Amino acid sequence: MDFDDTPDEAAWRAEVRSFLEQHRDGHHDHRAWQATLYEAGFVGVAWPVEAGGRGGTPMQQAIVDQEMDRLGLPRLINLIGIGMCGPTMIVHGSDSQKQRYLKRLLRADDLWCQLFSEPEAGSDLAALRTRAVRDAGGDWRITGQKVWTTLAHLADYGILLTRTDADVPKHRGLTMFVVDMKAPGVTVRPLKQMNGEAHFNEVFFDDVVVADAERLGEVGDGWTVALTTLMNERLSLGGGGTAIGSKPETVARHVAEHIGALPADRQVLARQELGRGYVAALGARYTGYRQLSKLSRGEFPGPEASAGKLSGTRSARDLADLAVRVLGADARVAASRDGDGTWQTVQAVLPGMAIAGGSDQVLRNIIGERVLGLPAEPRADKGLTFKESLA
Repeated sequence: MDFDDTPDEAAWRAEVRSFLEQHRDGHHDHRAWQATLYEAGFVGVAWPVEAGGRGGTPMQQAIVDQEMDRLGLPRLINLIGIGMCGPTMIVHGSDSQKQRYLKRLLRADDLWCQLFSEPEAGSDLAALRTRAVRDAGGDWRITGQKVWTTLAHLADYGILLTRTDADVPKHRGLTMFVVDMKAPGVTVRPLKQMNGEAHFNEVFFDDVVVADAERLGEVGDGWTVALTTLMNERLSLGGGGTAIGSKPETVARHVAEHIGALPADRQVLARQELGRGYVAALGARYTGYRQLSKLSRGEFPGPEASAGKLSGTRSARDLADLAVRVLGADARVAASRDGDGTWQTVQAVLPGMAIAGGSDQVLRNIIGERVLGLPAEPRADKGLTFKESLA
């Protein structure tokens, strides 16, 4: 493929770069910054106009992301809403839901989260146990627990995958809803990570009432709806050509500044590790570009996003580990020059990224089965109803 901008893309890049350079000081208030970008036409660029977007191309959105990355600007606060919840609603939501939620989501008037994983259903999402039972009035009453929910403590709304029928195989008895995170019966408990922050959360639902008008898709068809979310999730995490963690160029610069203090034999080892990590990071970047080219042709996100996310998190972890080992005490401050926090912070965040959007093991299964054509993972519960699988 041709990695150079077309004339139209070059003009768009110049427009984006000029705006970001003029307004970059406004990014400290994250909600206001996203609203500013939206009003300028730089959020939801590839979304349909009727959904509040610009009706542009995935490559135009990638250029916005690249230019923000180039200037060291933080990712949008409503990334989960834009990358996962919104695209799911565009495909499966009602007209009323789209009108009520999508523009506010793009402006970050409302923040969103994705309520999927559970203590008994992490990698095997279809084994989830959170129940939704319809009452006599037609509303749904939801009881259960979710875990590892990113930004649930800040979210106004979430998309919630529930079990509505236990007497069919596990993939067929699921239904998706929009849930108000401030509704009675919703309890959010942050989970502190080893970097001292708490982006993940436990969420408990105790007889939470959700109107049937907040259902996404048909009753029992939640797995189809969830697949839309999951494919967009992996694309947003690993398919856009921007780096996971710190940019490899930043790692190379900081290592180069400090490598001279190491013994000669250690310098050789550090250069070898830097070379391997740098090449792997570039491979993930260009795999993301290939995925963008596919989207630009109107094709659907594929397993390339899983490969990009898998390789991107691995190379990011390797590079962050190298930076901490080479920089030593200086690792406490070095990464902050580029707005990424300390190198120790970057290093501590990345193991969580290896779980988000599908664990490394899940992604390897996807690549093995759908790309390499290897035999599917054996399933002991094949042919059983969900209720039978619990026996």
